[in-house]
Amino acid sequence: MKIIMQLILYCLLFTAMVRISVIGGAVNGLFFYPKAVQERAFAIGLSDAETMKRKRRRFMTAFYLVMLSALVLIVGIWNGAERFSSAYLQSLLFLEVMNIFDGIVIDKLWVGHSRFWILKGTEDIPFVQTWKQVLKKRSFLALVWVIGACIAAAIAVLLARLT
Repeated sequence: MKIIMQLILYCLLFTAMVRISVIGGAVNGLFFYPKAVQERAFAIGLSDAETMKRKRRRFMTAFYLVMLSALVLIVGIWNGAERFSSAYLQSLLFLEVMNIFDGIVIDKLWVGHSRFWILKGTEDIPFVQTWKQVLKKRSFLALVWVIGACIAAAIAVLLARLT
């Protein structure tokens, strides 16, 4: 039961990070959109490439630091995983659940069914990922998280042993 609560909290943190990135409007998250939407947004003056790159860099840095820190604290401190195998399996579980959550809840449900994400002047350009795109991206990220879980587990074990 504890792990389910932790997974829910982790996914809520993920959602909060995405929501914070678009405070002031969806255009602040232009880096989330397909290239065609970005190019149209640039053409009609909603933003420019340099601003989008700067916002993406700022968001992704904060996102990875916050999500990695939360994961390490959950696995290393809250769960006290002192063995690498245990920390690795927990980290992998969290990262894979986050991956699926992002694809289904964020991409398909929130973005796909909320008017918030429609940028004025780009309504004619599809911006919601198809199921095929979601599956392809999530499959690739599933492999990436196999490695990411190693990094998180190593840090979590170190932290658990220090406390």
